[in-house]
Amino acid sequence: MVSLNDYMYSGDTVLKILHQYSSDLKRSAIKEHNSIDLAHSNFLIQITELLEHNDFLTSQSQRIKEFYKYMTQKYPFLAFTFKGRIKSLIRAEEKFNGYILEYIYEYFRSNGRYPGEAEIKSSLSCFRDLIAYRIVISLPQCHIPLDASKEELELQYLYEIANTLPEFLEERGFTAEPSGVKPSEDPGPLSRENLSYYRDYVKAPRSSGYRSLHITFYDNLARCFTELQLRTKDMDDIAEIGEANHFSYEKRQEASRSKRDIIPVGECRYFDEAYERLIKLQELDLSTINVNMFKAINNQLINDGCGLFRGRQILPFEHLSRFQNDLI
Repeated sequence: MVSLNDYMYSGDTVLKILHQYSSDLKRSAIKEHNSIDLAHSNFLIQITELLEHNDFLTSQSQRIKEFYKYMTQKYPFLAFTFKGRIKSLIRAEEKFNGYILEYIYEYFRSNGRYPGEAEIKSSLSCFRDLIAYRIVISLPQCHIPLDASKEELELQYLYEIANTLPEFLEERGFTAEPSGVKPSEDPGPLSRENLSYYRDYVKAPRSSGYRSLHITFYDNLARCFTELQLRTKDMDDIAEIGEANHFSYEKRQEASRSKRDIIPVGECRYFDEAYERLIKLQELDLSTINVNMFKAINNQLINDGCGLFRGRQILPFEHLSRFQNDLI
């Protein structure tokens, strides 16, 4: 079985590793008649193309930047930042294999049998956040009335911005995609026309405490999907440096191994391969690998100059921020 770990000690660049891994995976998939690995290879080619041919990212970022300009005029009293990233290679590989595990596990629990190749491949279409932008807002203390709640005011502005975003971007070549989540009877602060587009982790936080609004767009000019996340600064702190920061390495391992306990080795080929690749990545000692432009002392002290792990390929306007000037 071909896995990403096999290429992490060559001293090559991430791009060369991607080329070699996707090529060998495709060759193996054809030989073994494994259509899931073939889909996996095509997924890796998508990442390669994003890194090699990124002219469209500039166009995409420029169009998203127009919403930044809109916010400077509409909300001169808010502090906010826009950030963009392409998912790092190891994180993307983890998520791809994680999706396979989760789908097969849930399918088996619901149906008492394993899904076929076509069903598994169809489930992988949900991977639409290789490119993502984040809008983080904060209301400075000087603009909060004495008898008002900062959290309530920030939520009011967050949902107001969320309701404006879909129409604004659709006028600039994007198409808002349905979230696939059944709309609630009570739309809450989201307008009814936007309810089907958002995954609202503010109203319904994840078990880790993660809170955010997520919406996916198809960029008709760049021909790719892009996810936008909207949060307050407090939500962003929890996601980036708090409990929700991927909910810890140990809990990810526990979740994977609990699925392995229910689905024995040898019963589902695709589960076995995805599980082995995922565990290999989770147990990877970053200090021992040799990838060009990357160096780690351990799994915490990392200098990532290539978008390999925890780092990200920075998109235009990554550091585009606007700070409160104290003028109303």
